[in-house]
Amino acid sequence: MNLRNIGIVYRKELREALRDRRTLISSLLVPLLLFPLLTAGIGAAISALVGEAKKEVPTVMILGGEDSPGILAELRGSDKIRVVPTTQNWKDEVINKEIRAAIEIPAGFQEGIAHQRFATLLIHNYEGDMKSALATDNVQKSLEKYRDRIVHDNLAAKNLPETAFKPFEIKEHNVAPPEKVGGAAFGGVIGYMVILLCLTGSMYPAMDLTAGEKERGTMETILSSPIARVDLVFGKFFLVLTTALVTAALSVTSMGVSFAVLGHLHAFDTAGADAAQLQLHIGIYTVLSIFIMVLPVAVLFSAGVMTVSLFAKSYKEAQSYVSPLMFIVIIPAVAAMLPIDLTAKLALVPILNASLLCKELVTGTYHWNFIAIIFFSTCVYAAAALFLAVKMFQREDVLFRS
Repeated sequence: MNLRNIGIVYRKELREALRDRRTLISSLLVPLLLFPLLTAGIGAAISALVGEAKKEVPTVMILGGEDSPGILAELRGSDKIRVVPTTQNWKDEVINKEIRAAIEIPAGFQEGIAHQRFATLLIHNYEGDMKSALATDNVQKSLEKYRDRIVHDNLAAKNLPETAFKPFEIKEHNVAPPEKVGGAAFGGVIGYMVILLCLTGSMYPAMDLTAGEKERGTMETILSSPIARVDLVFGKFFLVLTTALVTAALSVTSMGVSFAVLGHLHAFDTAGADAAQLQLHIGIYTVLSIFIMVLPVAVLFSAGVMTVSLFAKSYKEAQSYVSPLMFIVIIPAVAAMLPIDLTAKLALVPILNASLLCKELVTGTYHWNFIAIIFFSTCVYAAAALFLAVKMFQREDVLFRS
């Protein structure tokens, strides 16, 4: 292996890659613009839509309750809901989102609770619809207020304090700092996006340097040059690796800047736990840690995509071969957004281990034993993929496949 020849091939391919619009878009523009759009743009839009939905007074319908004027007066007097006249097709109106919920009051409700008989109120809603869920929450608050008043009157009639019904209170107290709360909320998404962008950053140059060369008829010219086949492979490989690492580095940097700007601008008007989740600070130490752990993943992607693309006769055919890799990568990468904890067994699963580790690193948690296992195992997978790429470049039936 001649480093000088590898450098010559690398510089040649780099000049051509910088002239390729697709490579520049996938490696530079996408990672730089994607995170700001996702965090500030889409996030702010979602926050605005949720805020508008919360301000809206939902329409609800009352089913029954003619013999229970007390609860009817409570619901109709609430400023959180708007009661509309009852109709026979109330279920269709809920499904068609003409009303947000329907409250079913059983017959004899008020008389039953006066004699301390247990009763059940049923709220019919549209599960999965946000506005229906908000309406259900408003109805529940109104009913709870009415229930608490009944309990208070019953206790007062018997000269009992309210603590007789509610002897203690339960409160939640978060002991994790806001940075860890935010990391736990966004860590899985960050790991998923970094890995996905690392793959897309390697795809276009890898396809262009293999199938693209075949389609343009320049593969034979390159192979006839006085450069060893191994040097040629490594020169092309390092160019693909460079684009993958640049994409990963820009995505992590853009992500950190986006959250920092978002925190200063207070783009989200939230409180409590939601506000804590937005306090995500990604320092230079975290960025470097993620970048180092993504390095062998980038080698794996670069070598793997080059090997697969080499079997294609044209750039379009290479796209059809590489597309299934997206699903192979997305499935384990998206698993990091699920409540899965990193274990010794999962540390050996490629892609999933790096995605789970990115989530841990964003929260500021460093399990050095898992880090060592993940880094070493991913390096082994990457070395195997690179070895396979070299072997494929030495096979004439693959290079000149017709």
